[in-house]
Amino acid sequence: MNNKRVLVVDDEVQITRVLRRSLSGHGYEVQTAADGEEALEAFKSWKPDLVVTDLAMPNMSGLELCRRLRAASAVPIIVLSAKGDERIEVEALDAGADDYITKPFGMDELLARIRAGLRRIDSGQRAELKEIVAGEVRVDFETRTVSVKGGEAHLTPKEYELLVFMVRNAGKVLTHRVLLGAVWGGDYVEQTEYLRVFIGHLRKKIEPDPSKPRYILTEPWIGYRFAIES
Repeated sequence: MNNKRVLVVDDEVQITRVLRRSLSGHGYEVQTAADGEEALEAFKSWKPDLVVTDLAMPNMSGLELCRRLRAASAVPIIVLSAKGDERIEVEALDAGADDYITKPFGMDELLARIRAGLRRIDSGQRAELKEIVAGEVRVDFETRTVSVKGGEAHLTPKEYELLVFMVRNAGKVLTHRVLLGAVWGGDYVEQTEYLRVFIGHLRKKIEPDPSKPRYILTEPWIGYRFAIES
């Protein structure tokens, strides 16, 4: 038993039943809720390690639940969305969700996303670490240097800020707006082409093969994810 607690939020009883059985079978403690309001009560009393929530629910939507949870906690949040809901997925990620998975989904995929979310919290000390090593990439926060295969990668100040923000949020889907706002400020949140150019420069400097990214992964139409465990 890993004793990690997962709160599953969905108004479809069959889905919560299946997820409870499957996650419990993999050693997780599971509690379910039928809407956002019930989920908030469960969150306060039970204190889960991770939340899996649907977006379309009565009383309080999954989107509002993301906002309310993120205002109070750093708990990892994985949203379940209907195929083709890219706009709502982006809103959820901007509201504080860490990841999303599209229905219908395989249990193996959901379990992998849950493990990644829990790893992010377990290594939440990243903000205080002096360095992070991901494969052949090493980021030294004290000296503000980045090395690849032992040789220094010469990054511009903005490239370095972008990489550090992604590394500190490794495994999390970061929307274009979140990245632009964090690194360039609120006036740039619509400049997705600007971000694409910098991502391209970063890939050329740290990826073994920029055409097949190993670290900086694209989430189509949404943003990027830094894969620290490659």
